[in-house]
Amino acid sequence: MHADSAPQVSTYEHVVSRHPLVVRKRVRWADCDPAGVVYTGKFTEYLLIASSYFFAELGEGRYFEWLKTLAVDTPCKGMDLAFHGALWPEDEFDMHCSVSNIREHSYDIHVEATQPDGRRIFTGRFSPICISREVRQRVPIPAAMLAQLQRFTA
Repeated sequence: MHADSAPQVSTYEHVVSRHPLVVRKRVRWADCDPAGVVYTGKFTEYLLIASSYFFAELGEGRYFEWLKTLAVDTPCKGMDLAFHGALWPEDEFDMHCSVSNIREHSYDIHVEATQPDGRRIFTGRFSPICISREVRQRVPIPAAMLAQLQRFTA
């Protein structure tokens, strides 16, 4: 097989910018209902995808190992979504990720999703909380994590 005839590899999500963090996502047909519109529940998945990329960036590619060194875990304390527009199969959109609020034990990852023409798709918030790995209770955000979070404040 010639290089010219190699099959096209399709990418449905990837990082397009690290600072600020922007994740590009393309809608799969499987994300849509029979009318061809993205299922409402898929937007939660999109928010979680953006948050996963944020965690990877926060931990410089080794988030879970980094959490072990900090002796904390970061389960979800809360999340919310506001819908601004619909999506259809093969639509591309960018999820702009930043830290919008830092509290003593938790912080907010803010995600603003837009299409290339600037049309807003959704706004989301994912809020992790720091808990001790030993006693499974909330603890203050470790200093090393606070320093990393500052890089992503809006």
